[in-house]
Amino acid sequence: MPAKVLIILPTYNEIENLPRMVEALEALALGLDILVVDDNSPDGTGRWVKEKQPEKKHLHLIERSGKLGLGSAYVRGFRFALENGYEFVFEMDADFSHDPSYVSVFLEAIRDQDLILGSRYVHGITVVNWPMGRLLLSWFANRYARWVTRMPIQDLTGGFKCFRTEALRKLNLDRIHSGGYSFQIEVSYKLWKKGCRIREIPIIFKDRVAGVSKMSGKIVQEALLLLFRLRFLGVED
Repeated sequence: MPAKVLIILPTYNEIENLPRMVEALEALALGLDILVVDDNSPDGTGRWVKEKQPEKKHLHLIERSGKLGLGSAYVRGFRFALENGYEFVFEMDADFSHDPSYVSVFLEAIRDQDLILGSRYVHGITVVNWPMGRLLLSWFANRYARWVTRMPIQDLTGGFKCFRTEALRKLNLDRIHSGGYSFQIEVSYKLWKKGCRIREIPIIFKDRVAGVSKMSGKIVQEALLLLFRLRFLGVED
């Protein structure tokens, strides 16, 4: 029997990208389920999903009241996956910065792992179309995060991941409150500390060509504060 796989796509104003992403994931012919966690997008992203659901039984929607953060969107998606018996769960951006053609590569790689990380830095730097300032910020932030956490991971802030749900069950989802970069670091760190098998595979990351980036100074600040907690205060299970 094929594995039951869920792709989680958090969205806020992604109407320019989401229909194409859903089509691209369907074209893989892997029997994927897709969960859109939409933060009340004013551009009609959630409305588009509801209109398509009658003809797309594999397309699911969780609507939230507003912009509640990337981390909490993924946590809500994790709960959905655990409640509905999925074997593998993906974190993935809807804006094509994460190429859907890698999904099959992730599923092959996770056969003997608990978490697969799509890495922009494991084989040099494989980022396309980022301004130099943002690239340097990301690269140095990852070097610093690796030094603080002692994790043998080159790309701790990447958001293209595949989890075995057995690993997700080891997390106390009620104790995860961070978002953005810090969410990615926190989840990987907690699974690593619990002895989960983690492997990086190289991906080419392309900056979005449609829509608006959600990156902000607040997200970077939150990540730095989390690293301080991990280093000096420890972190809750």
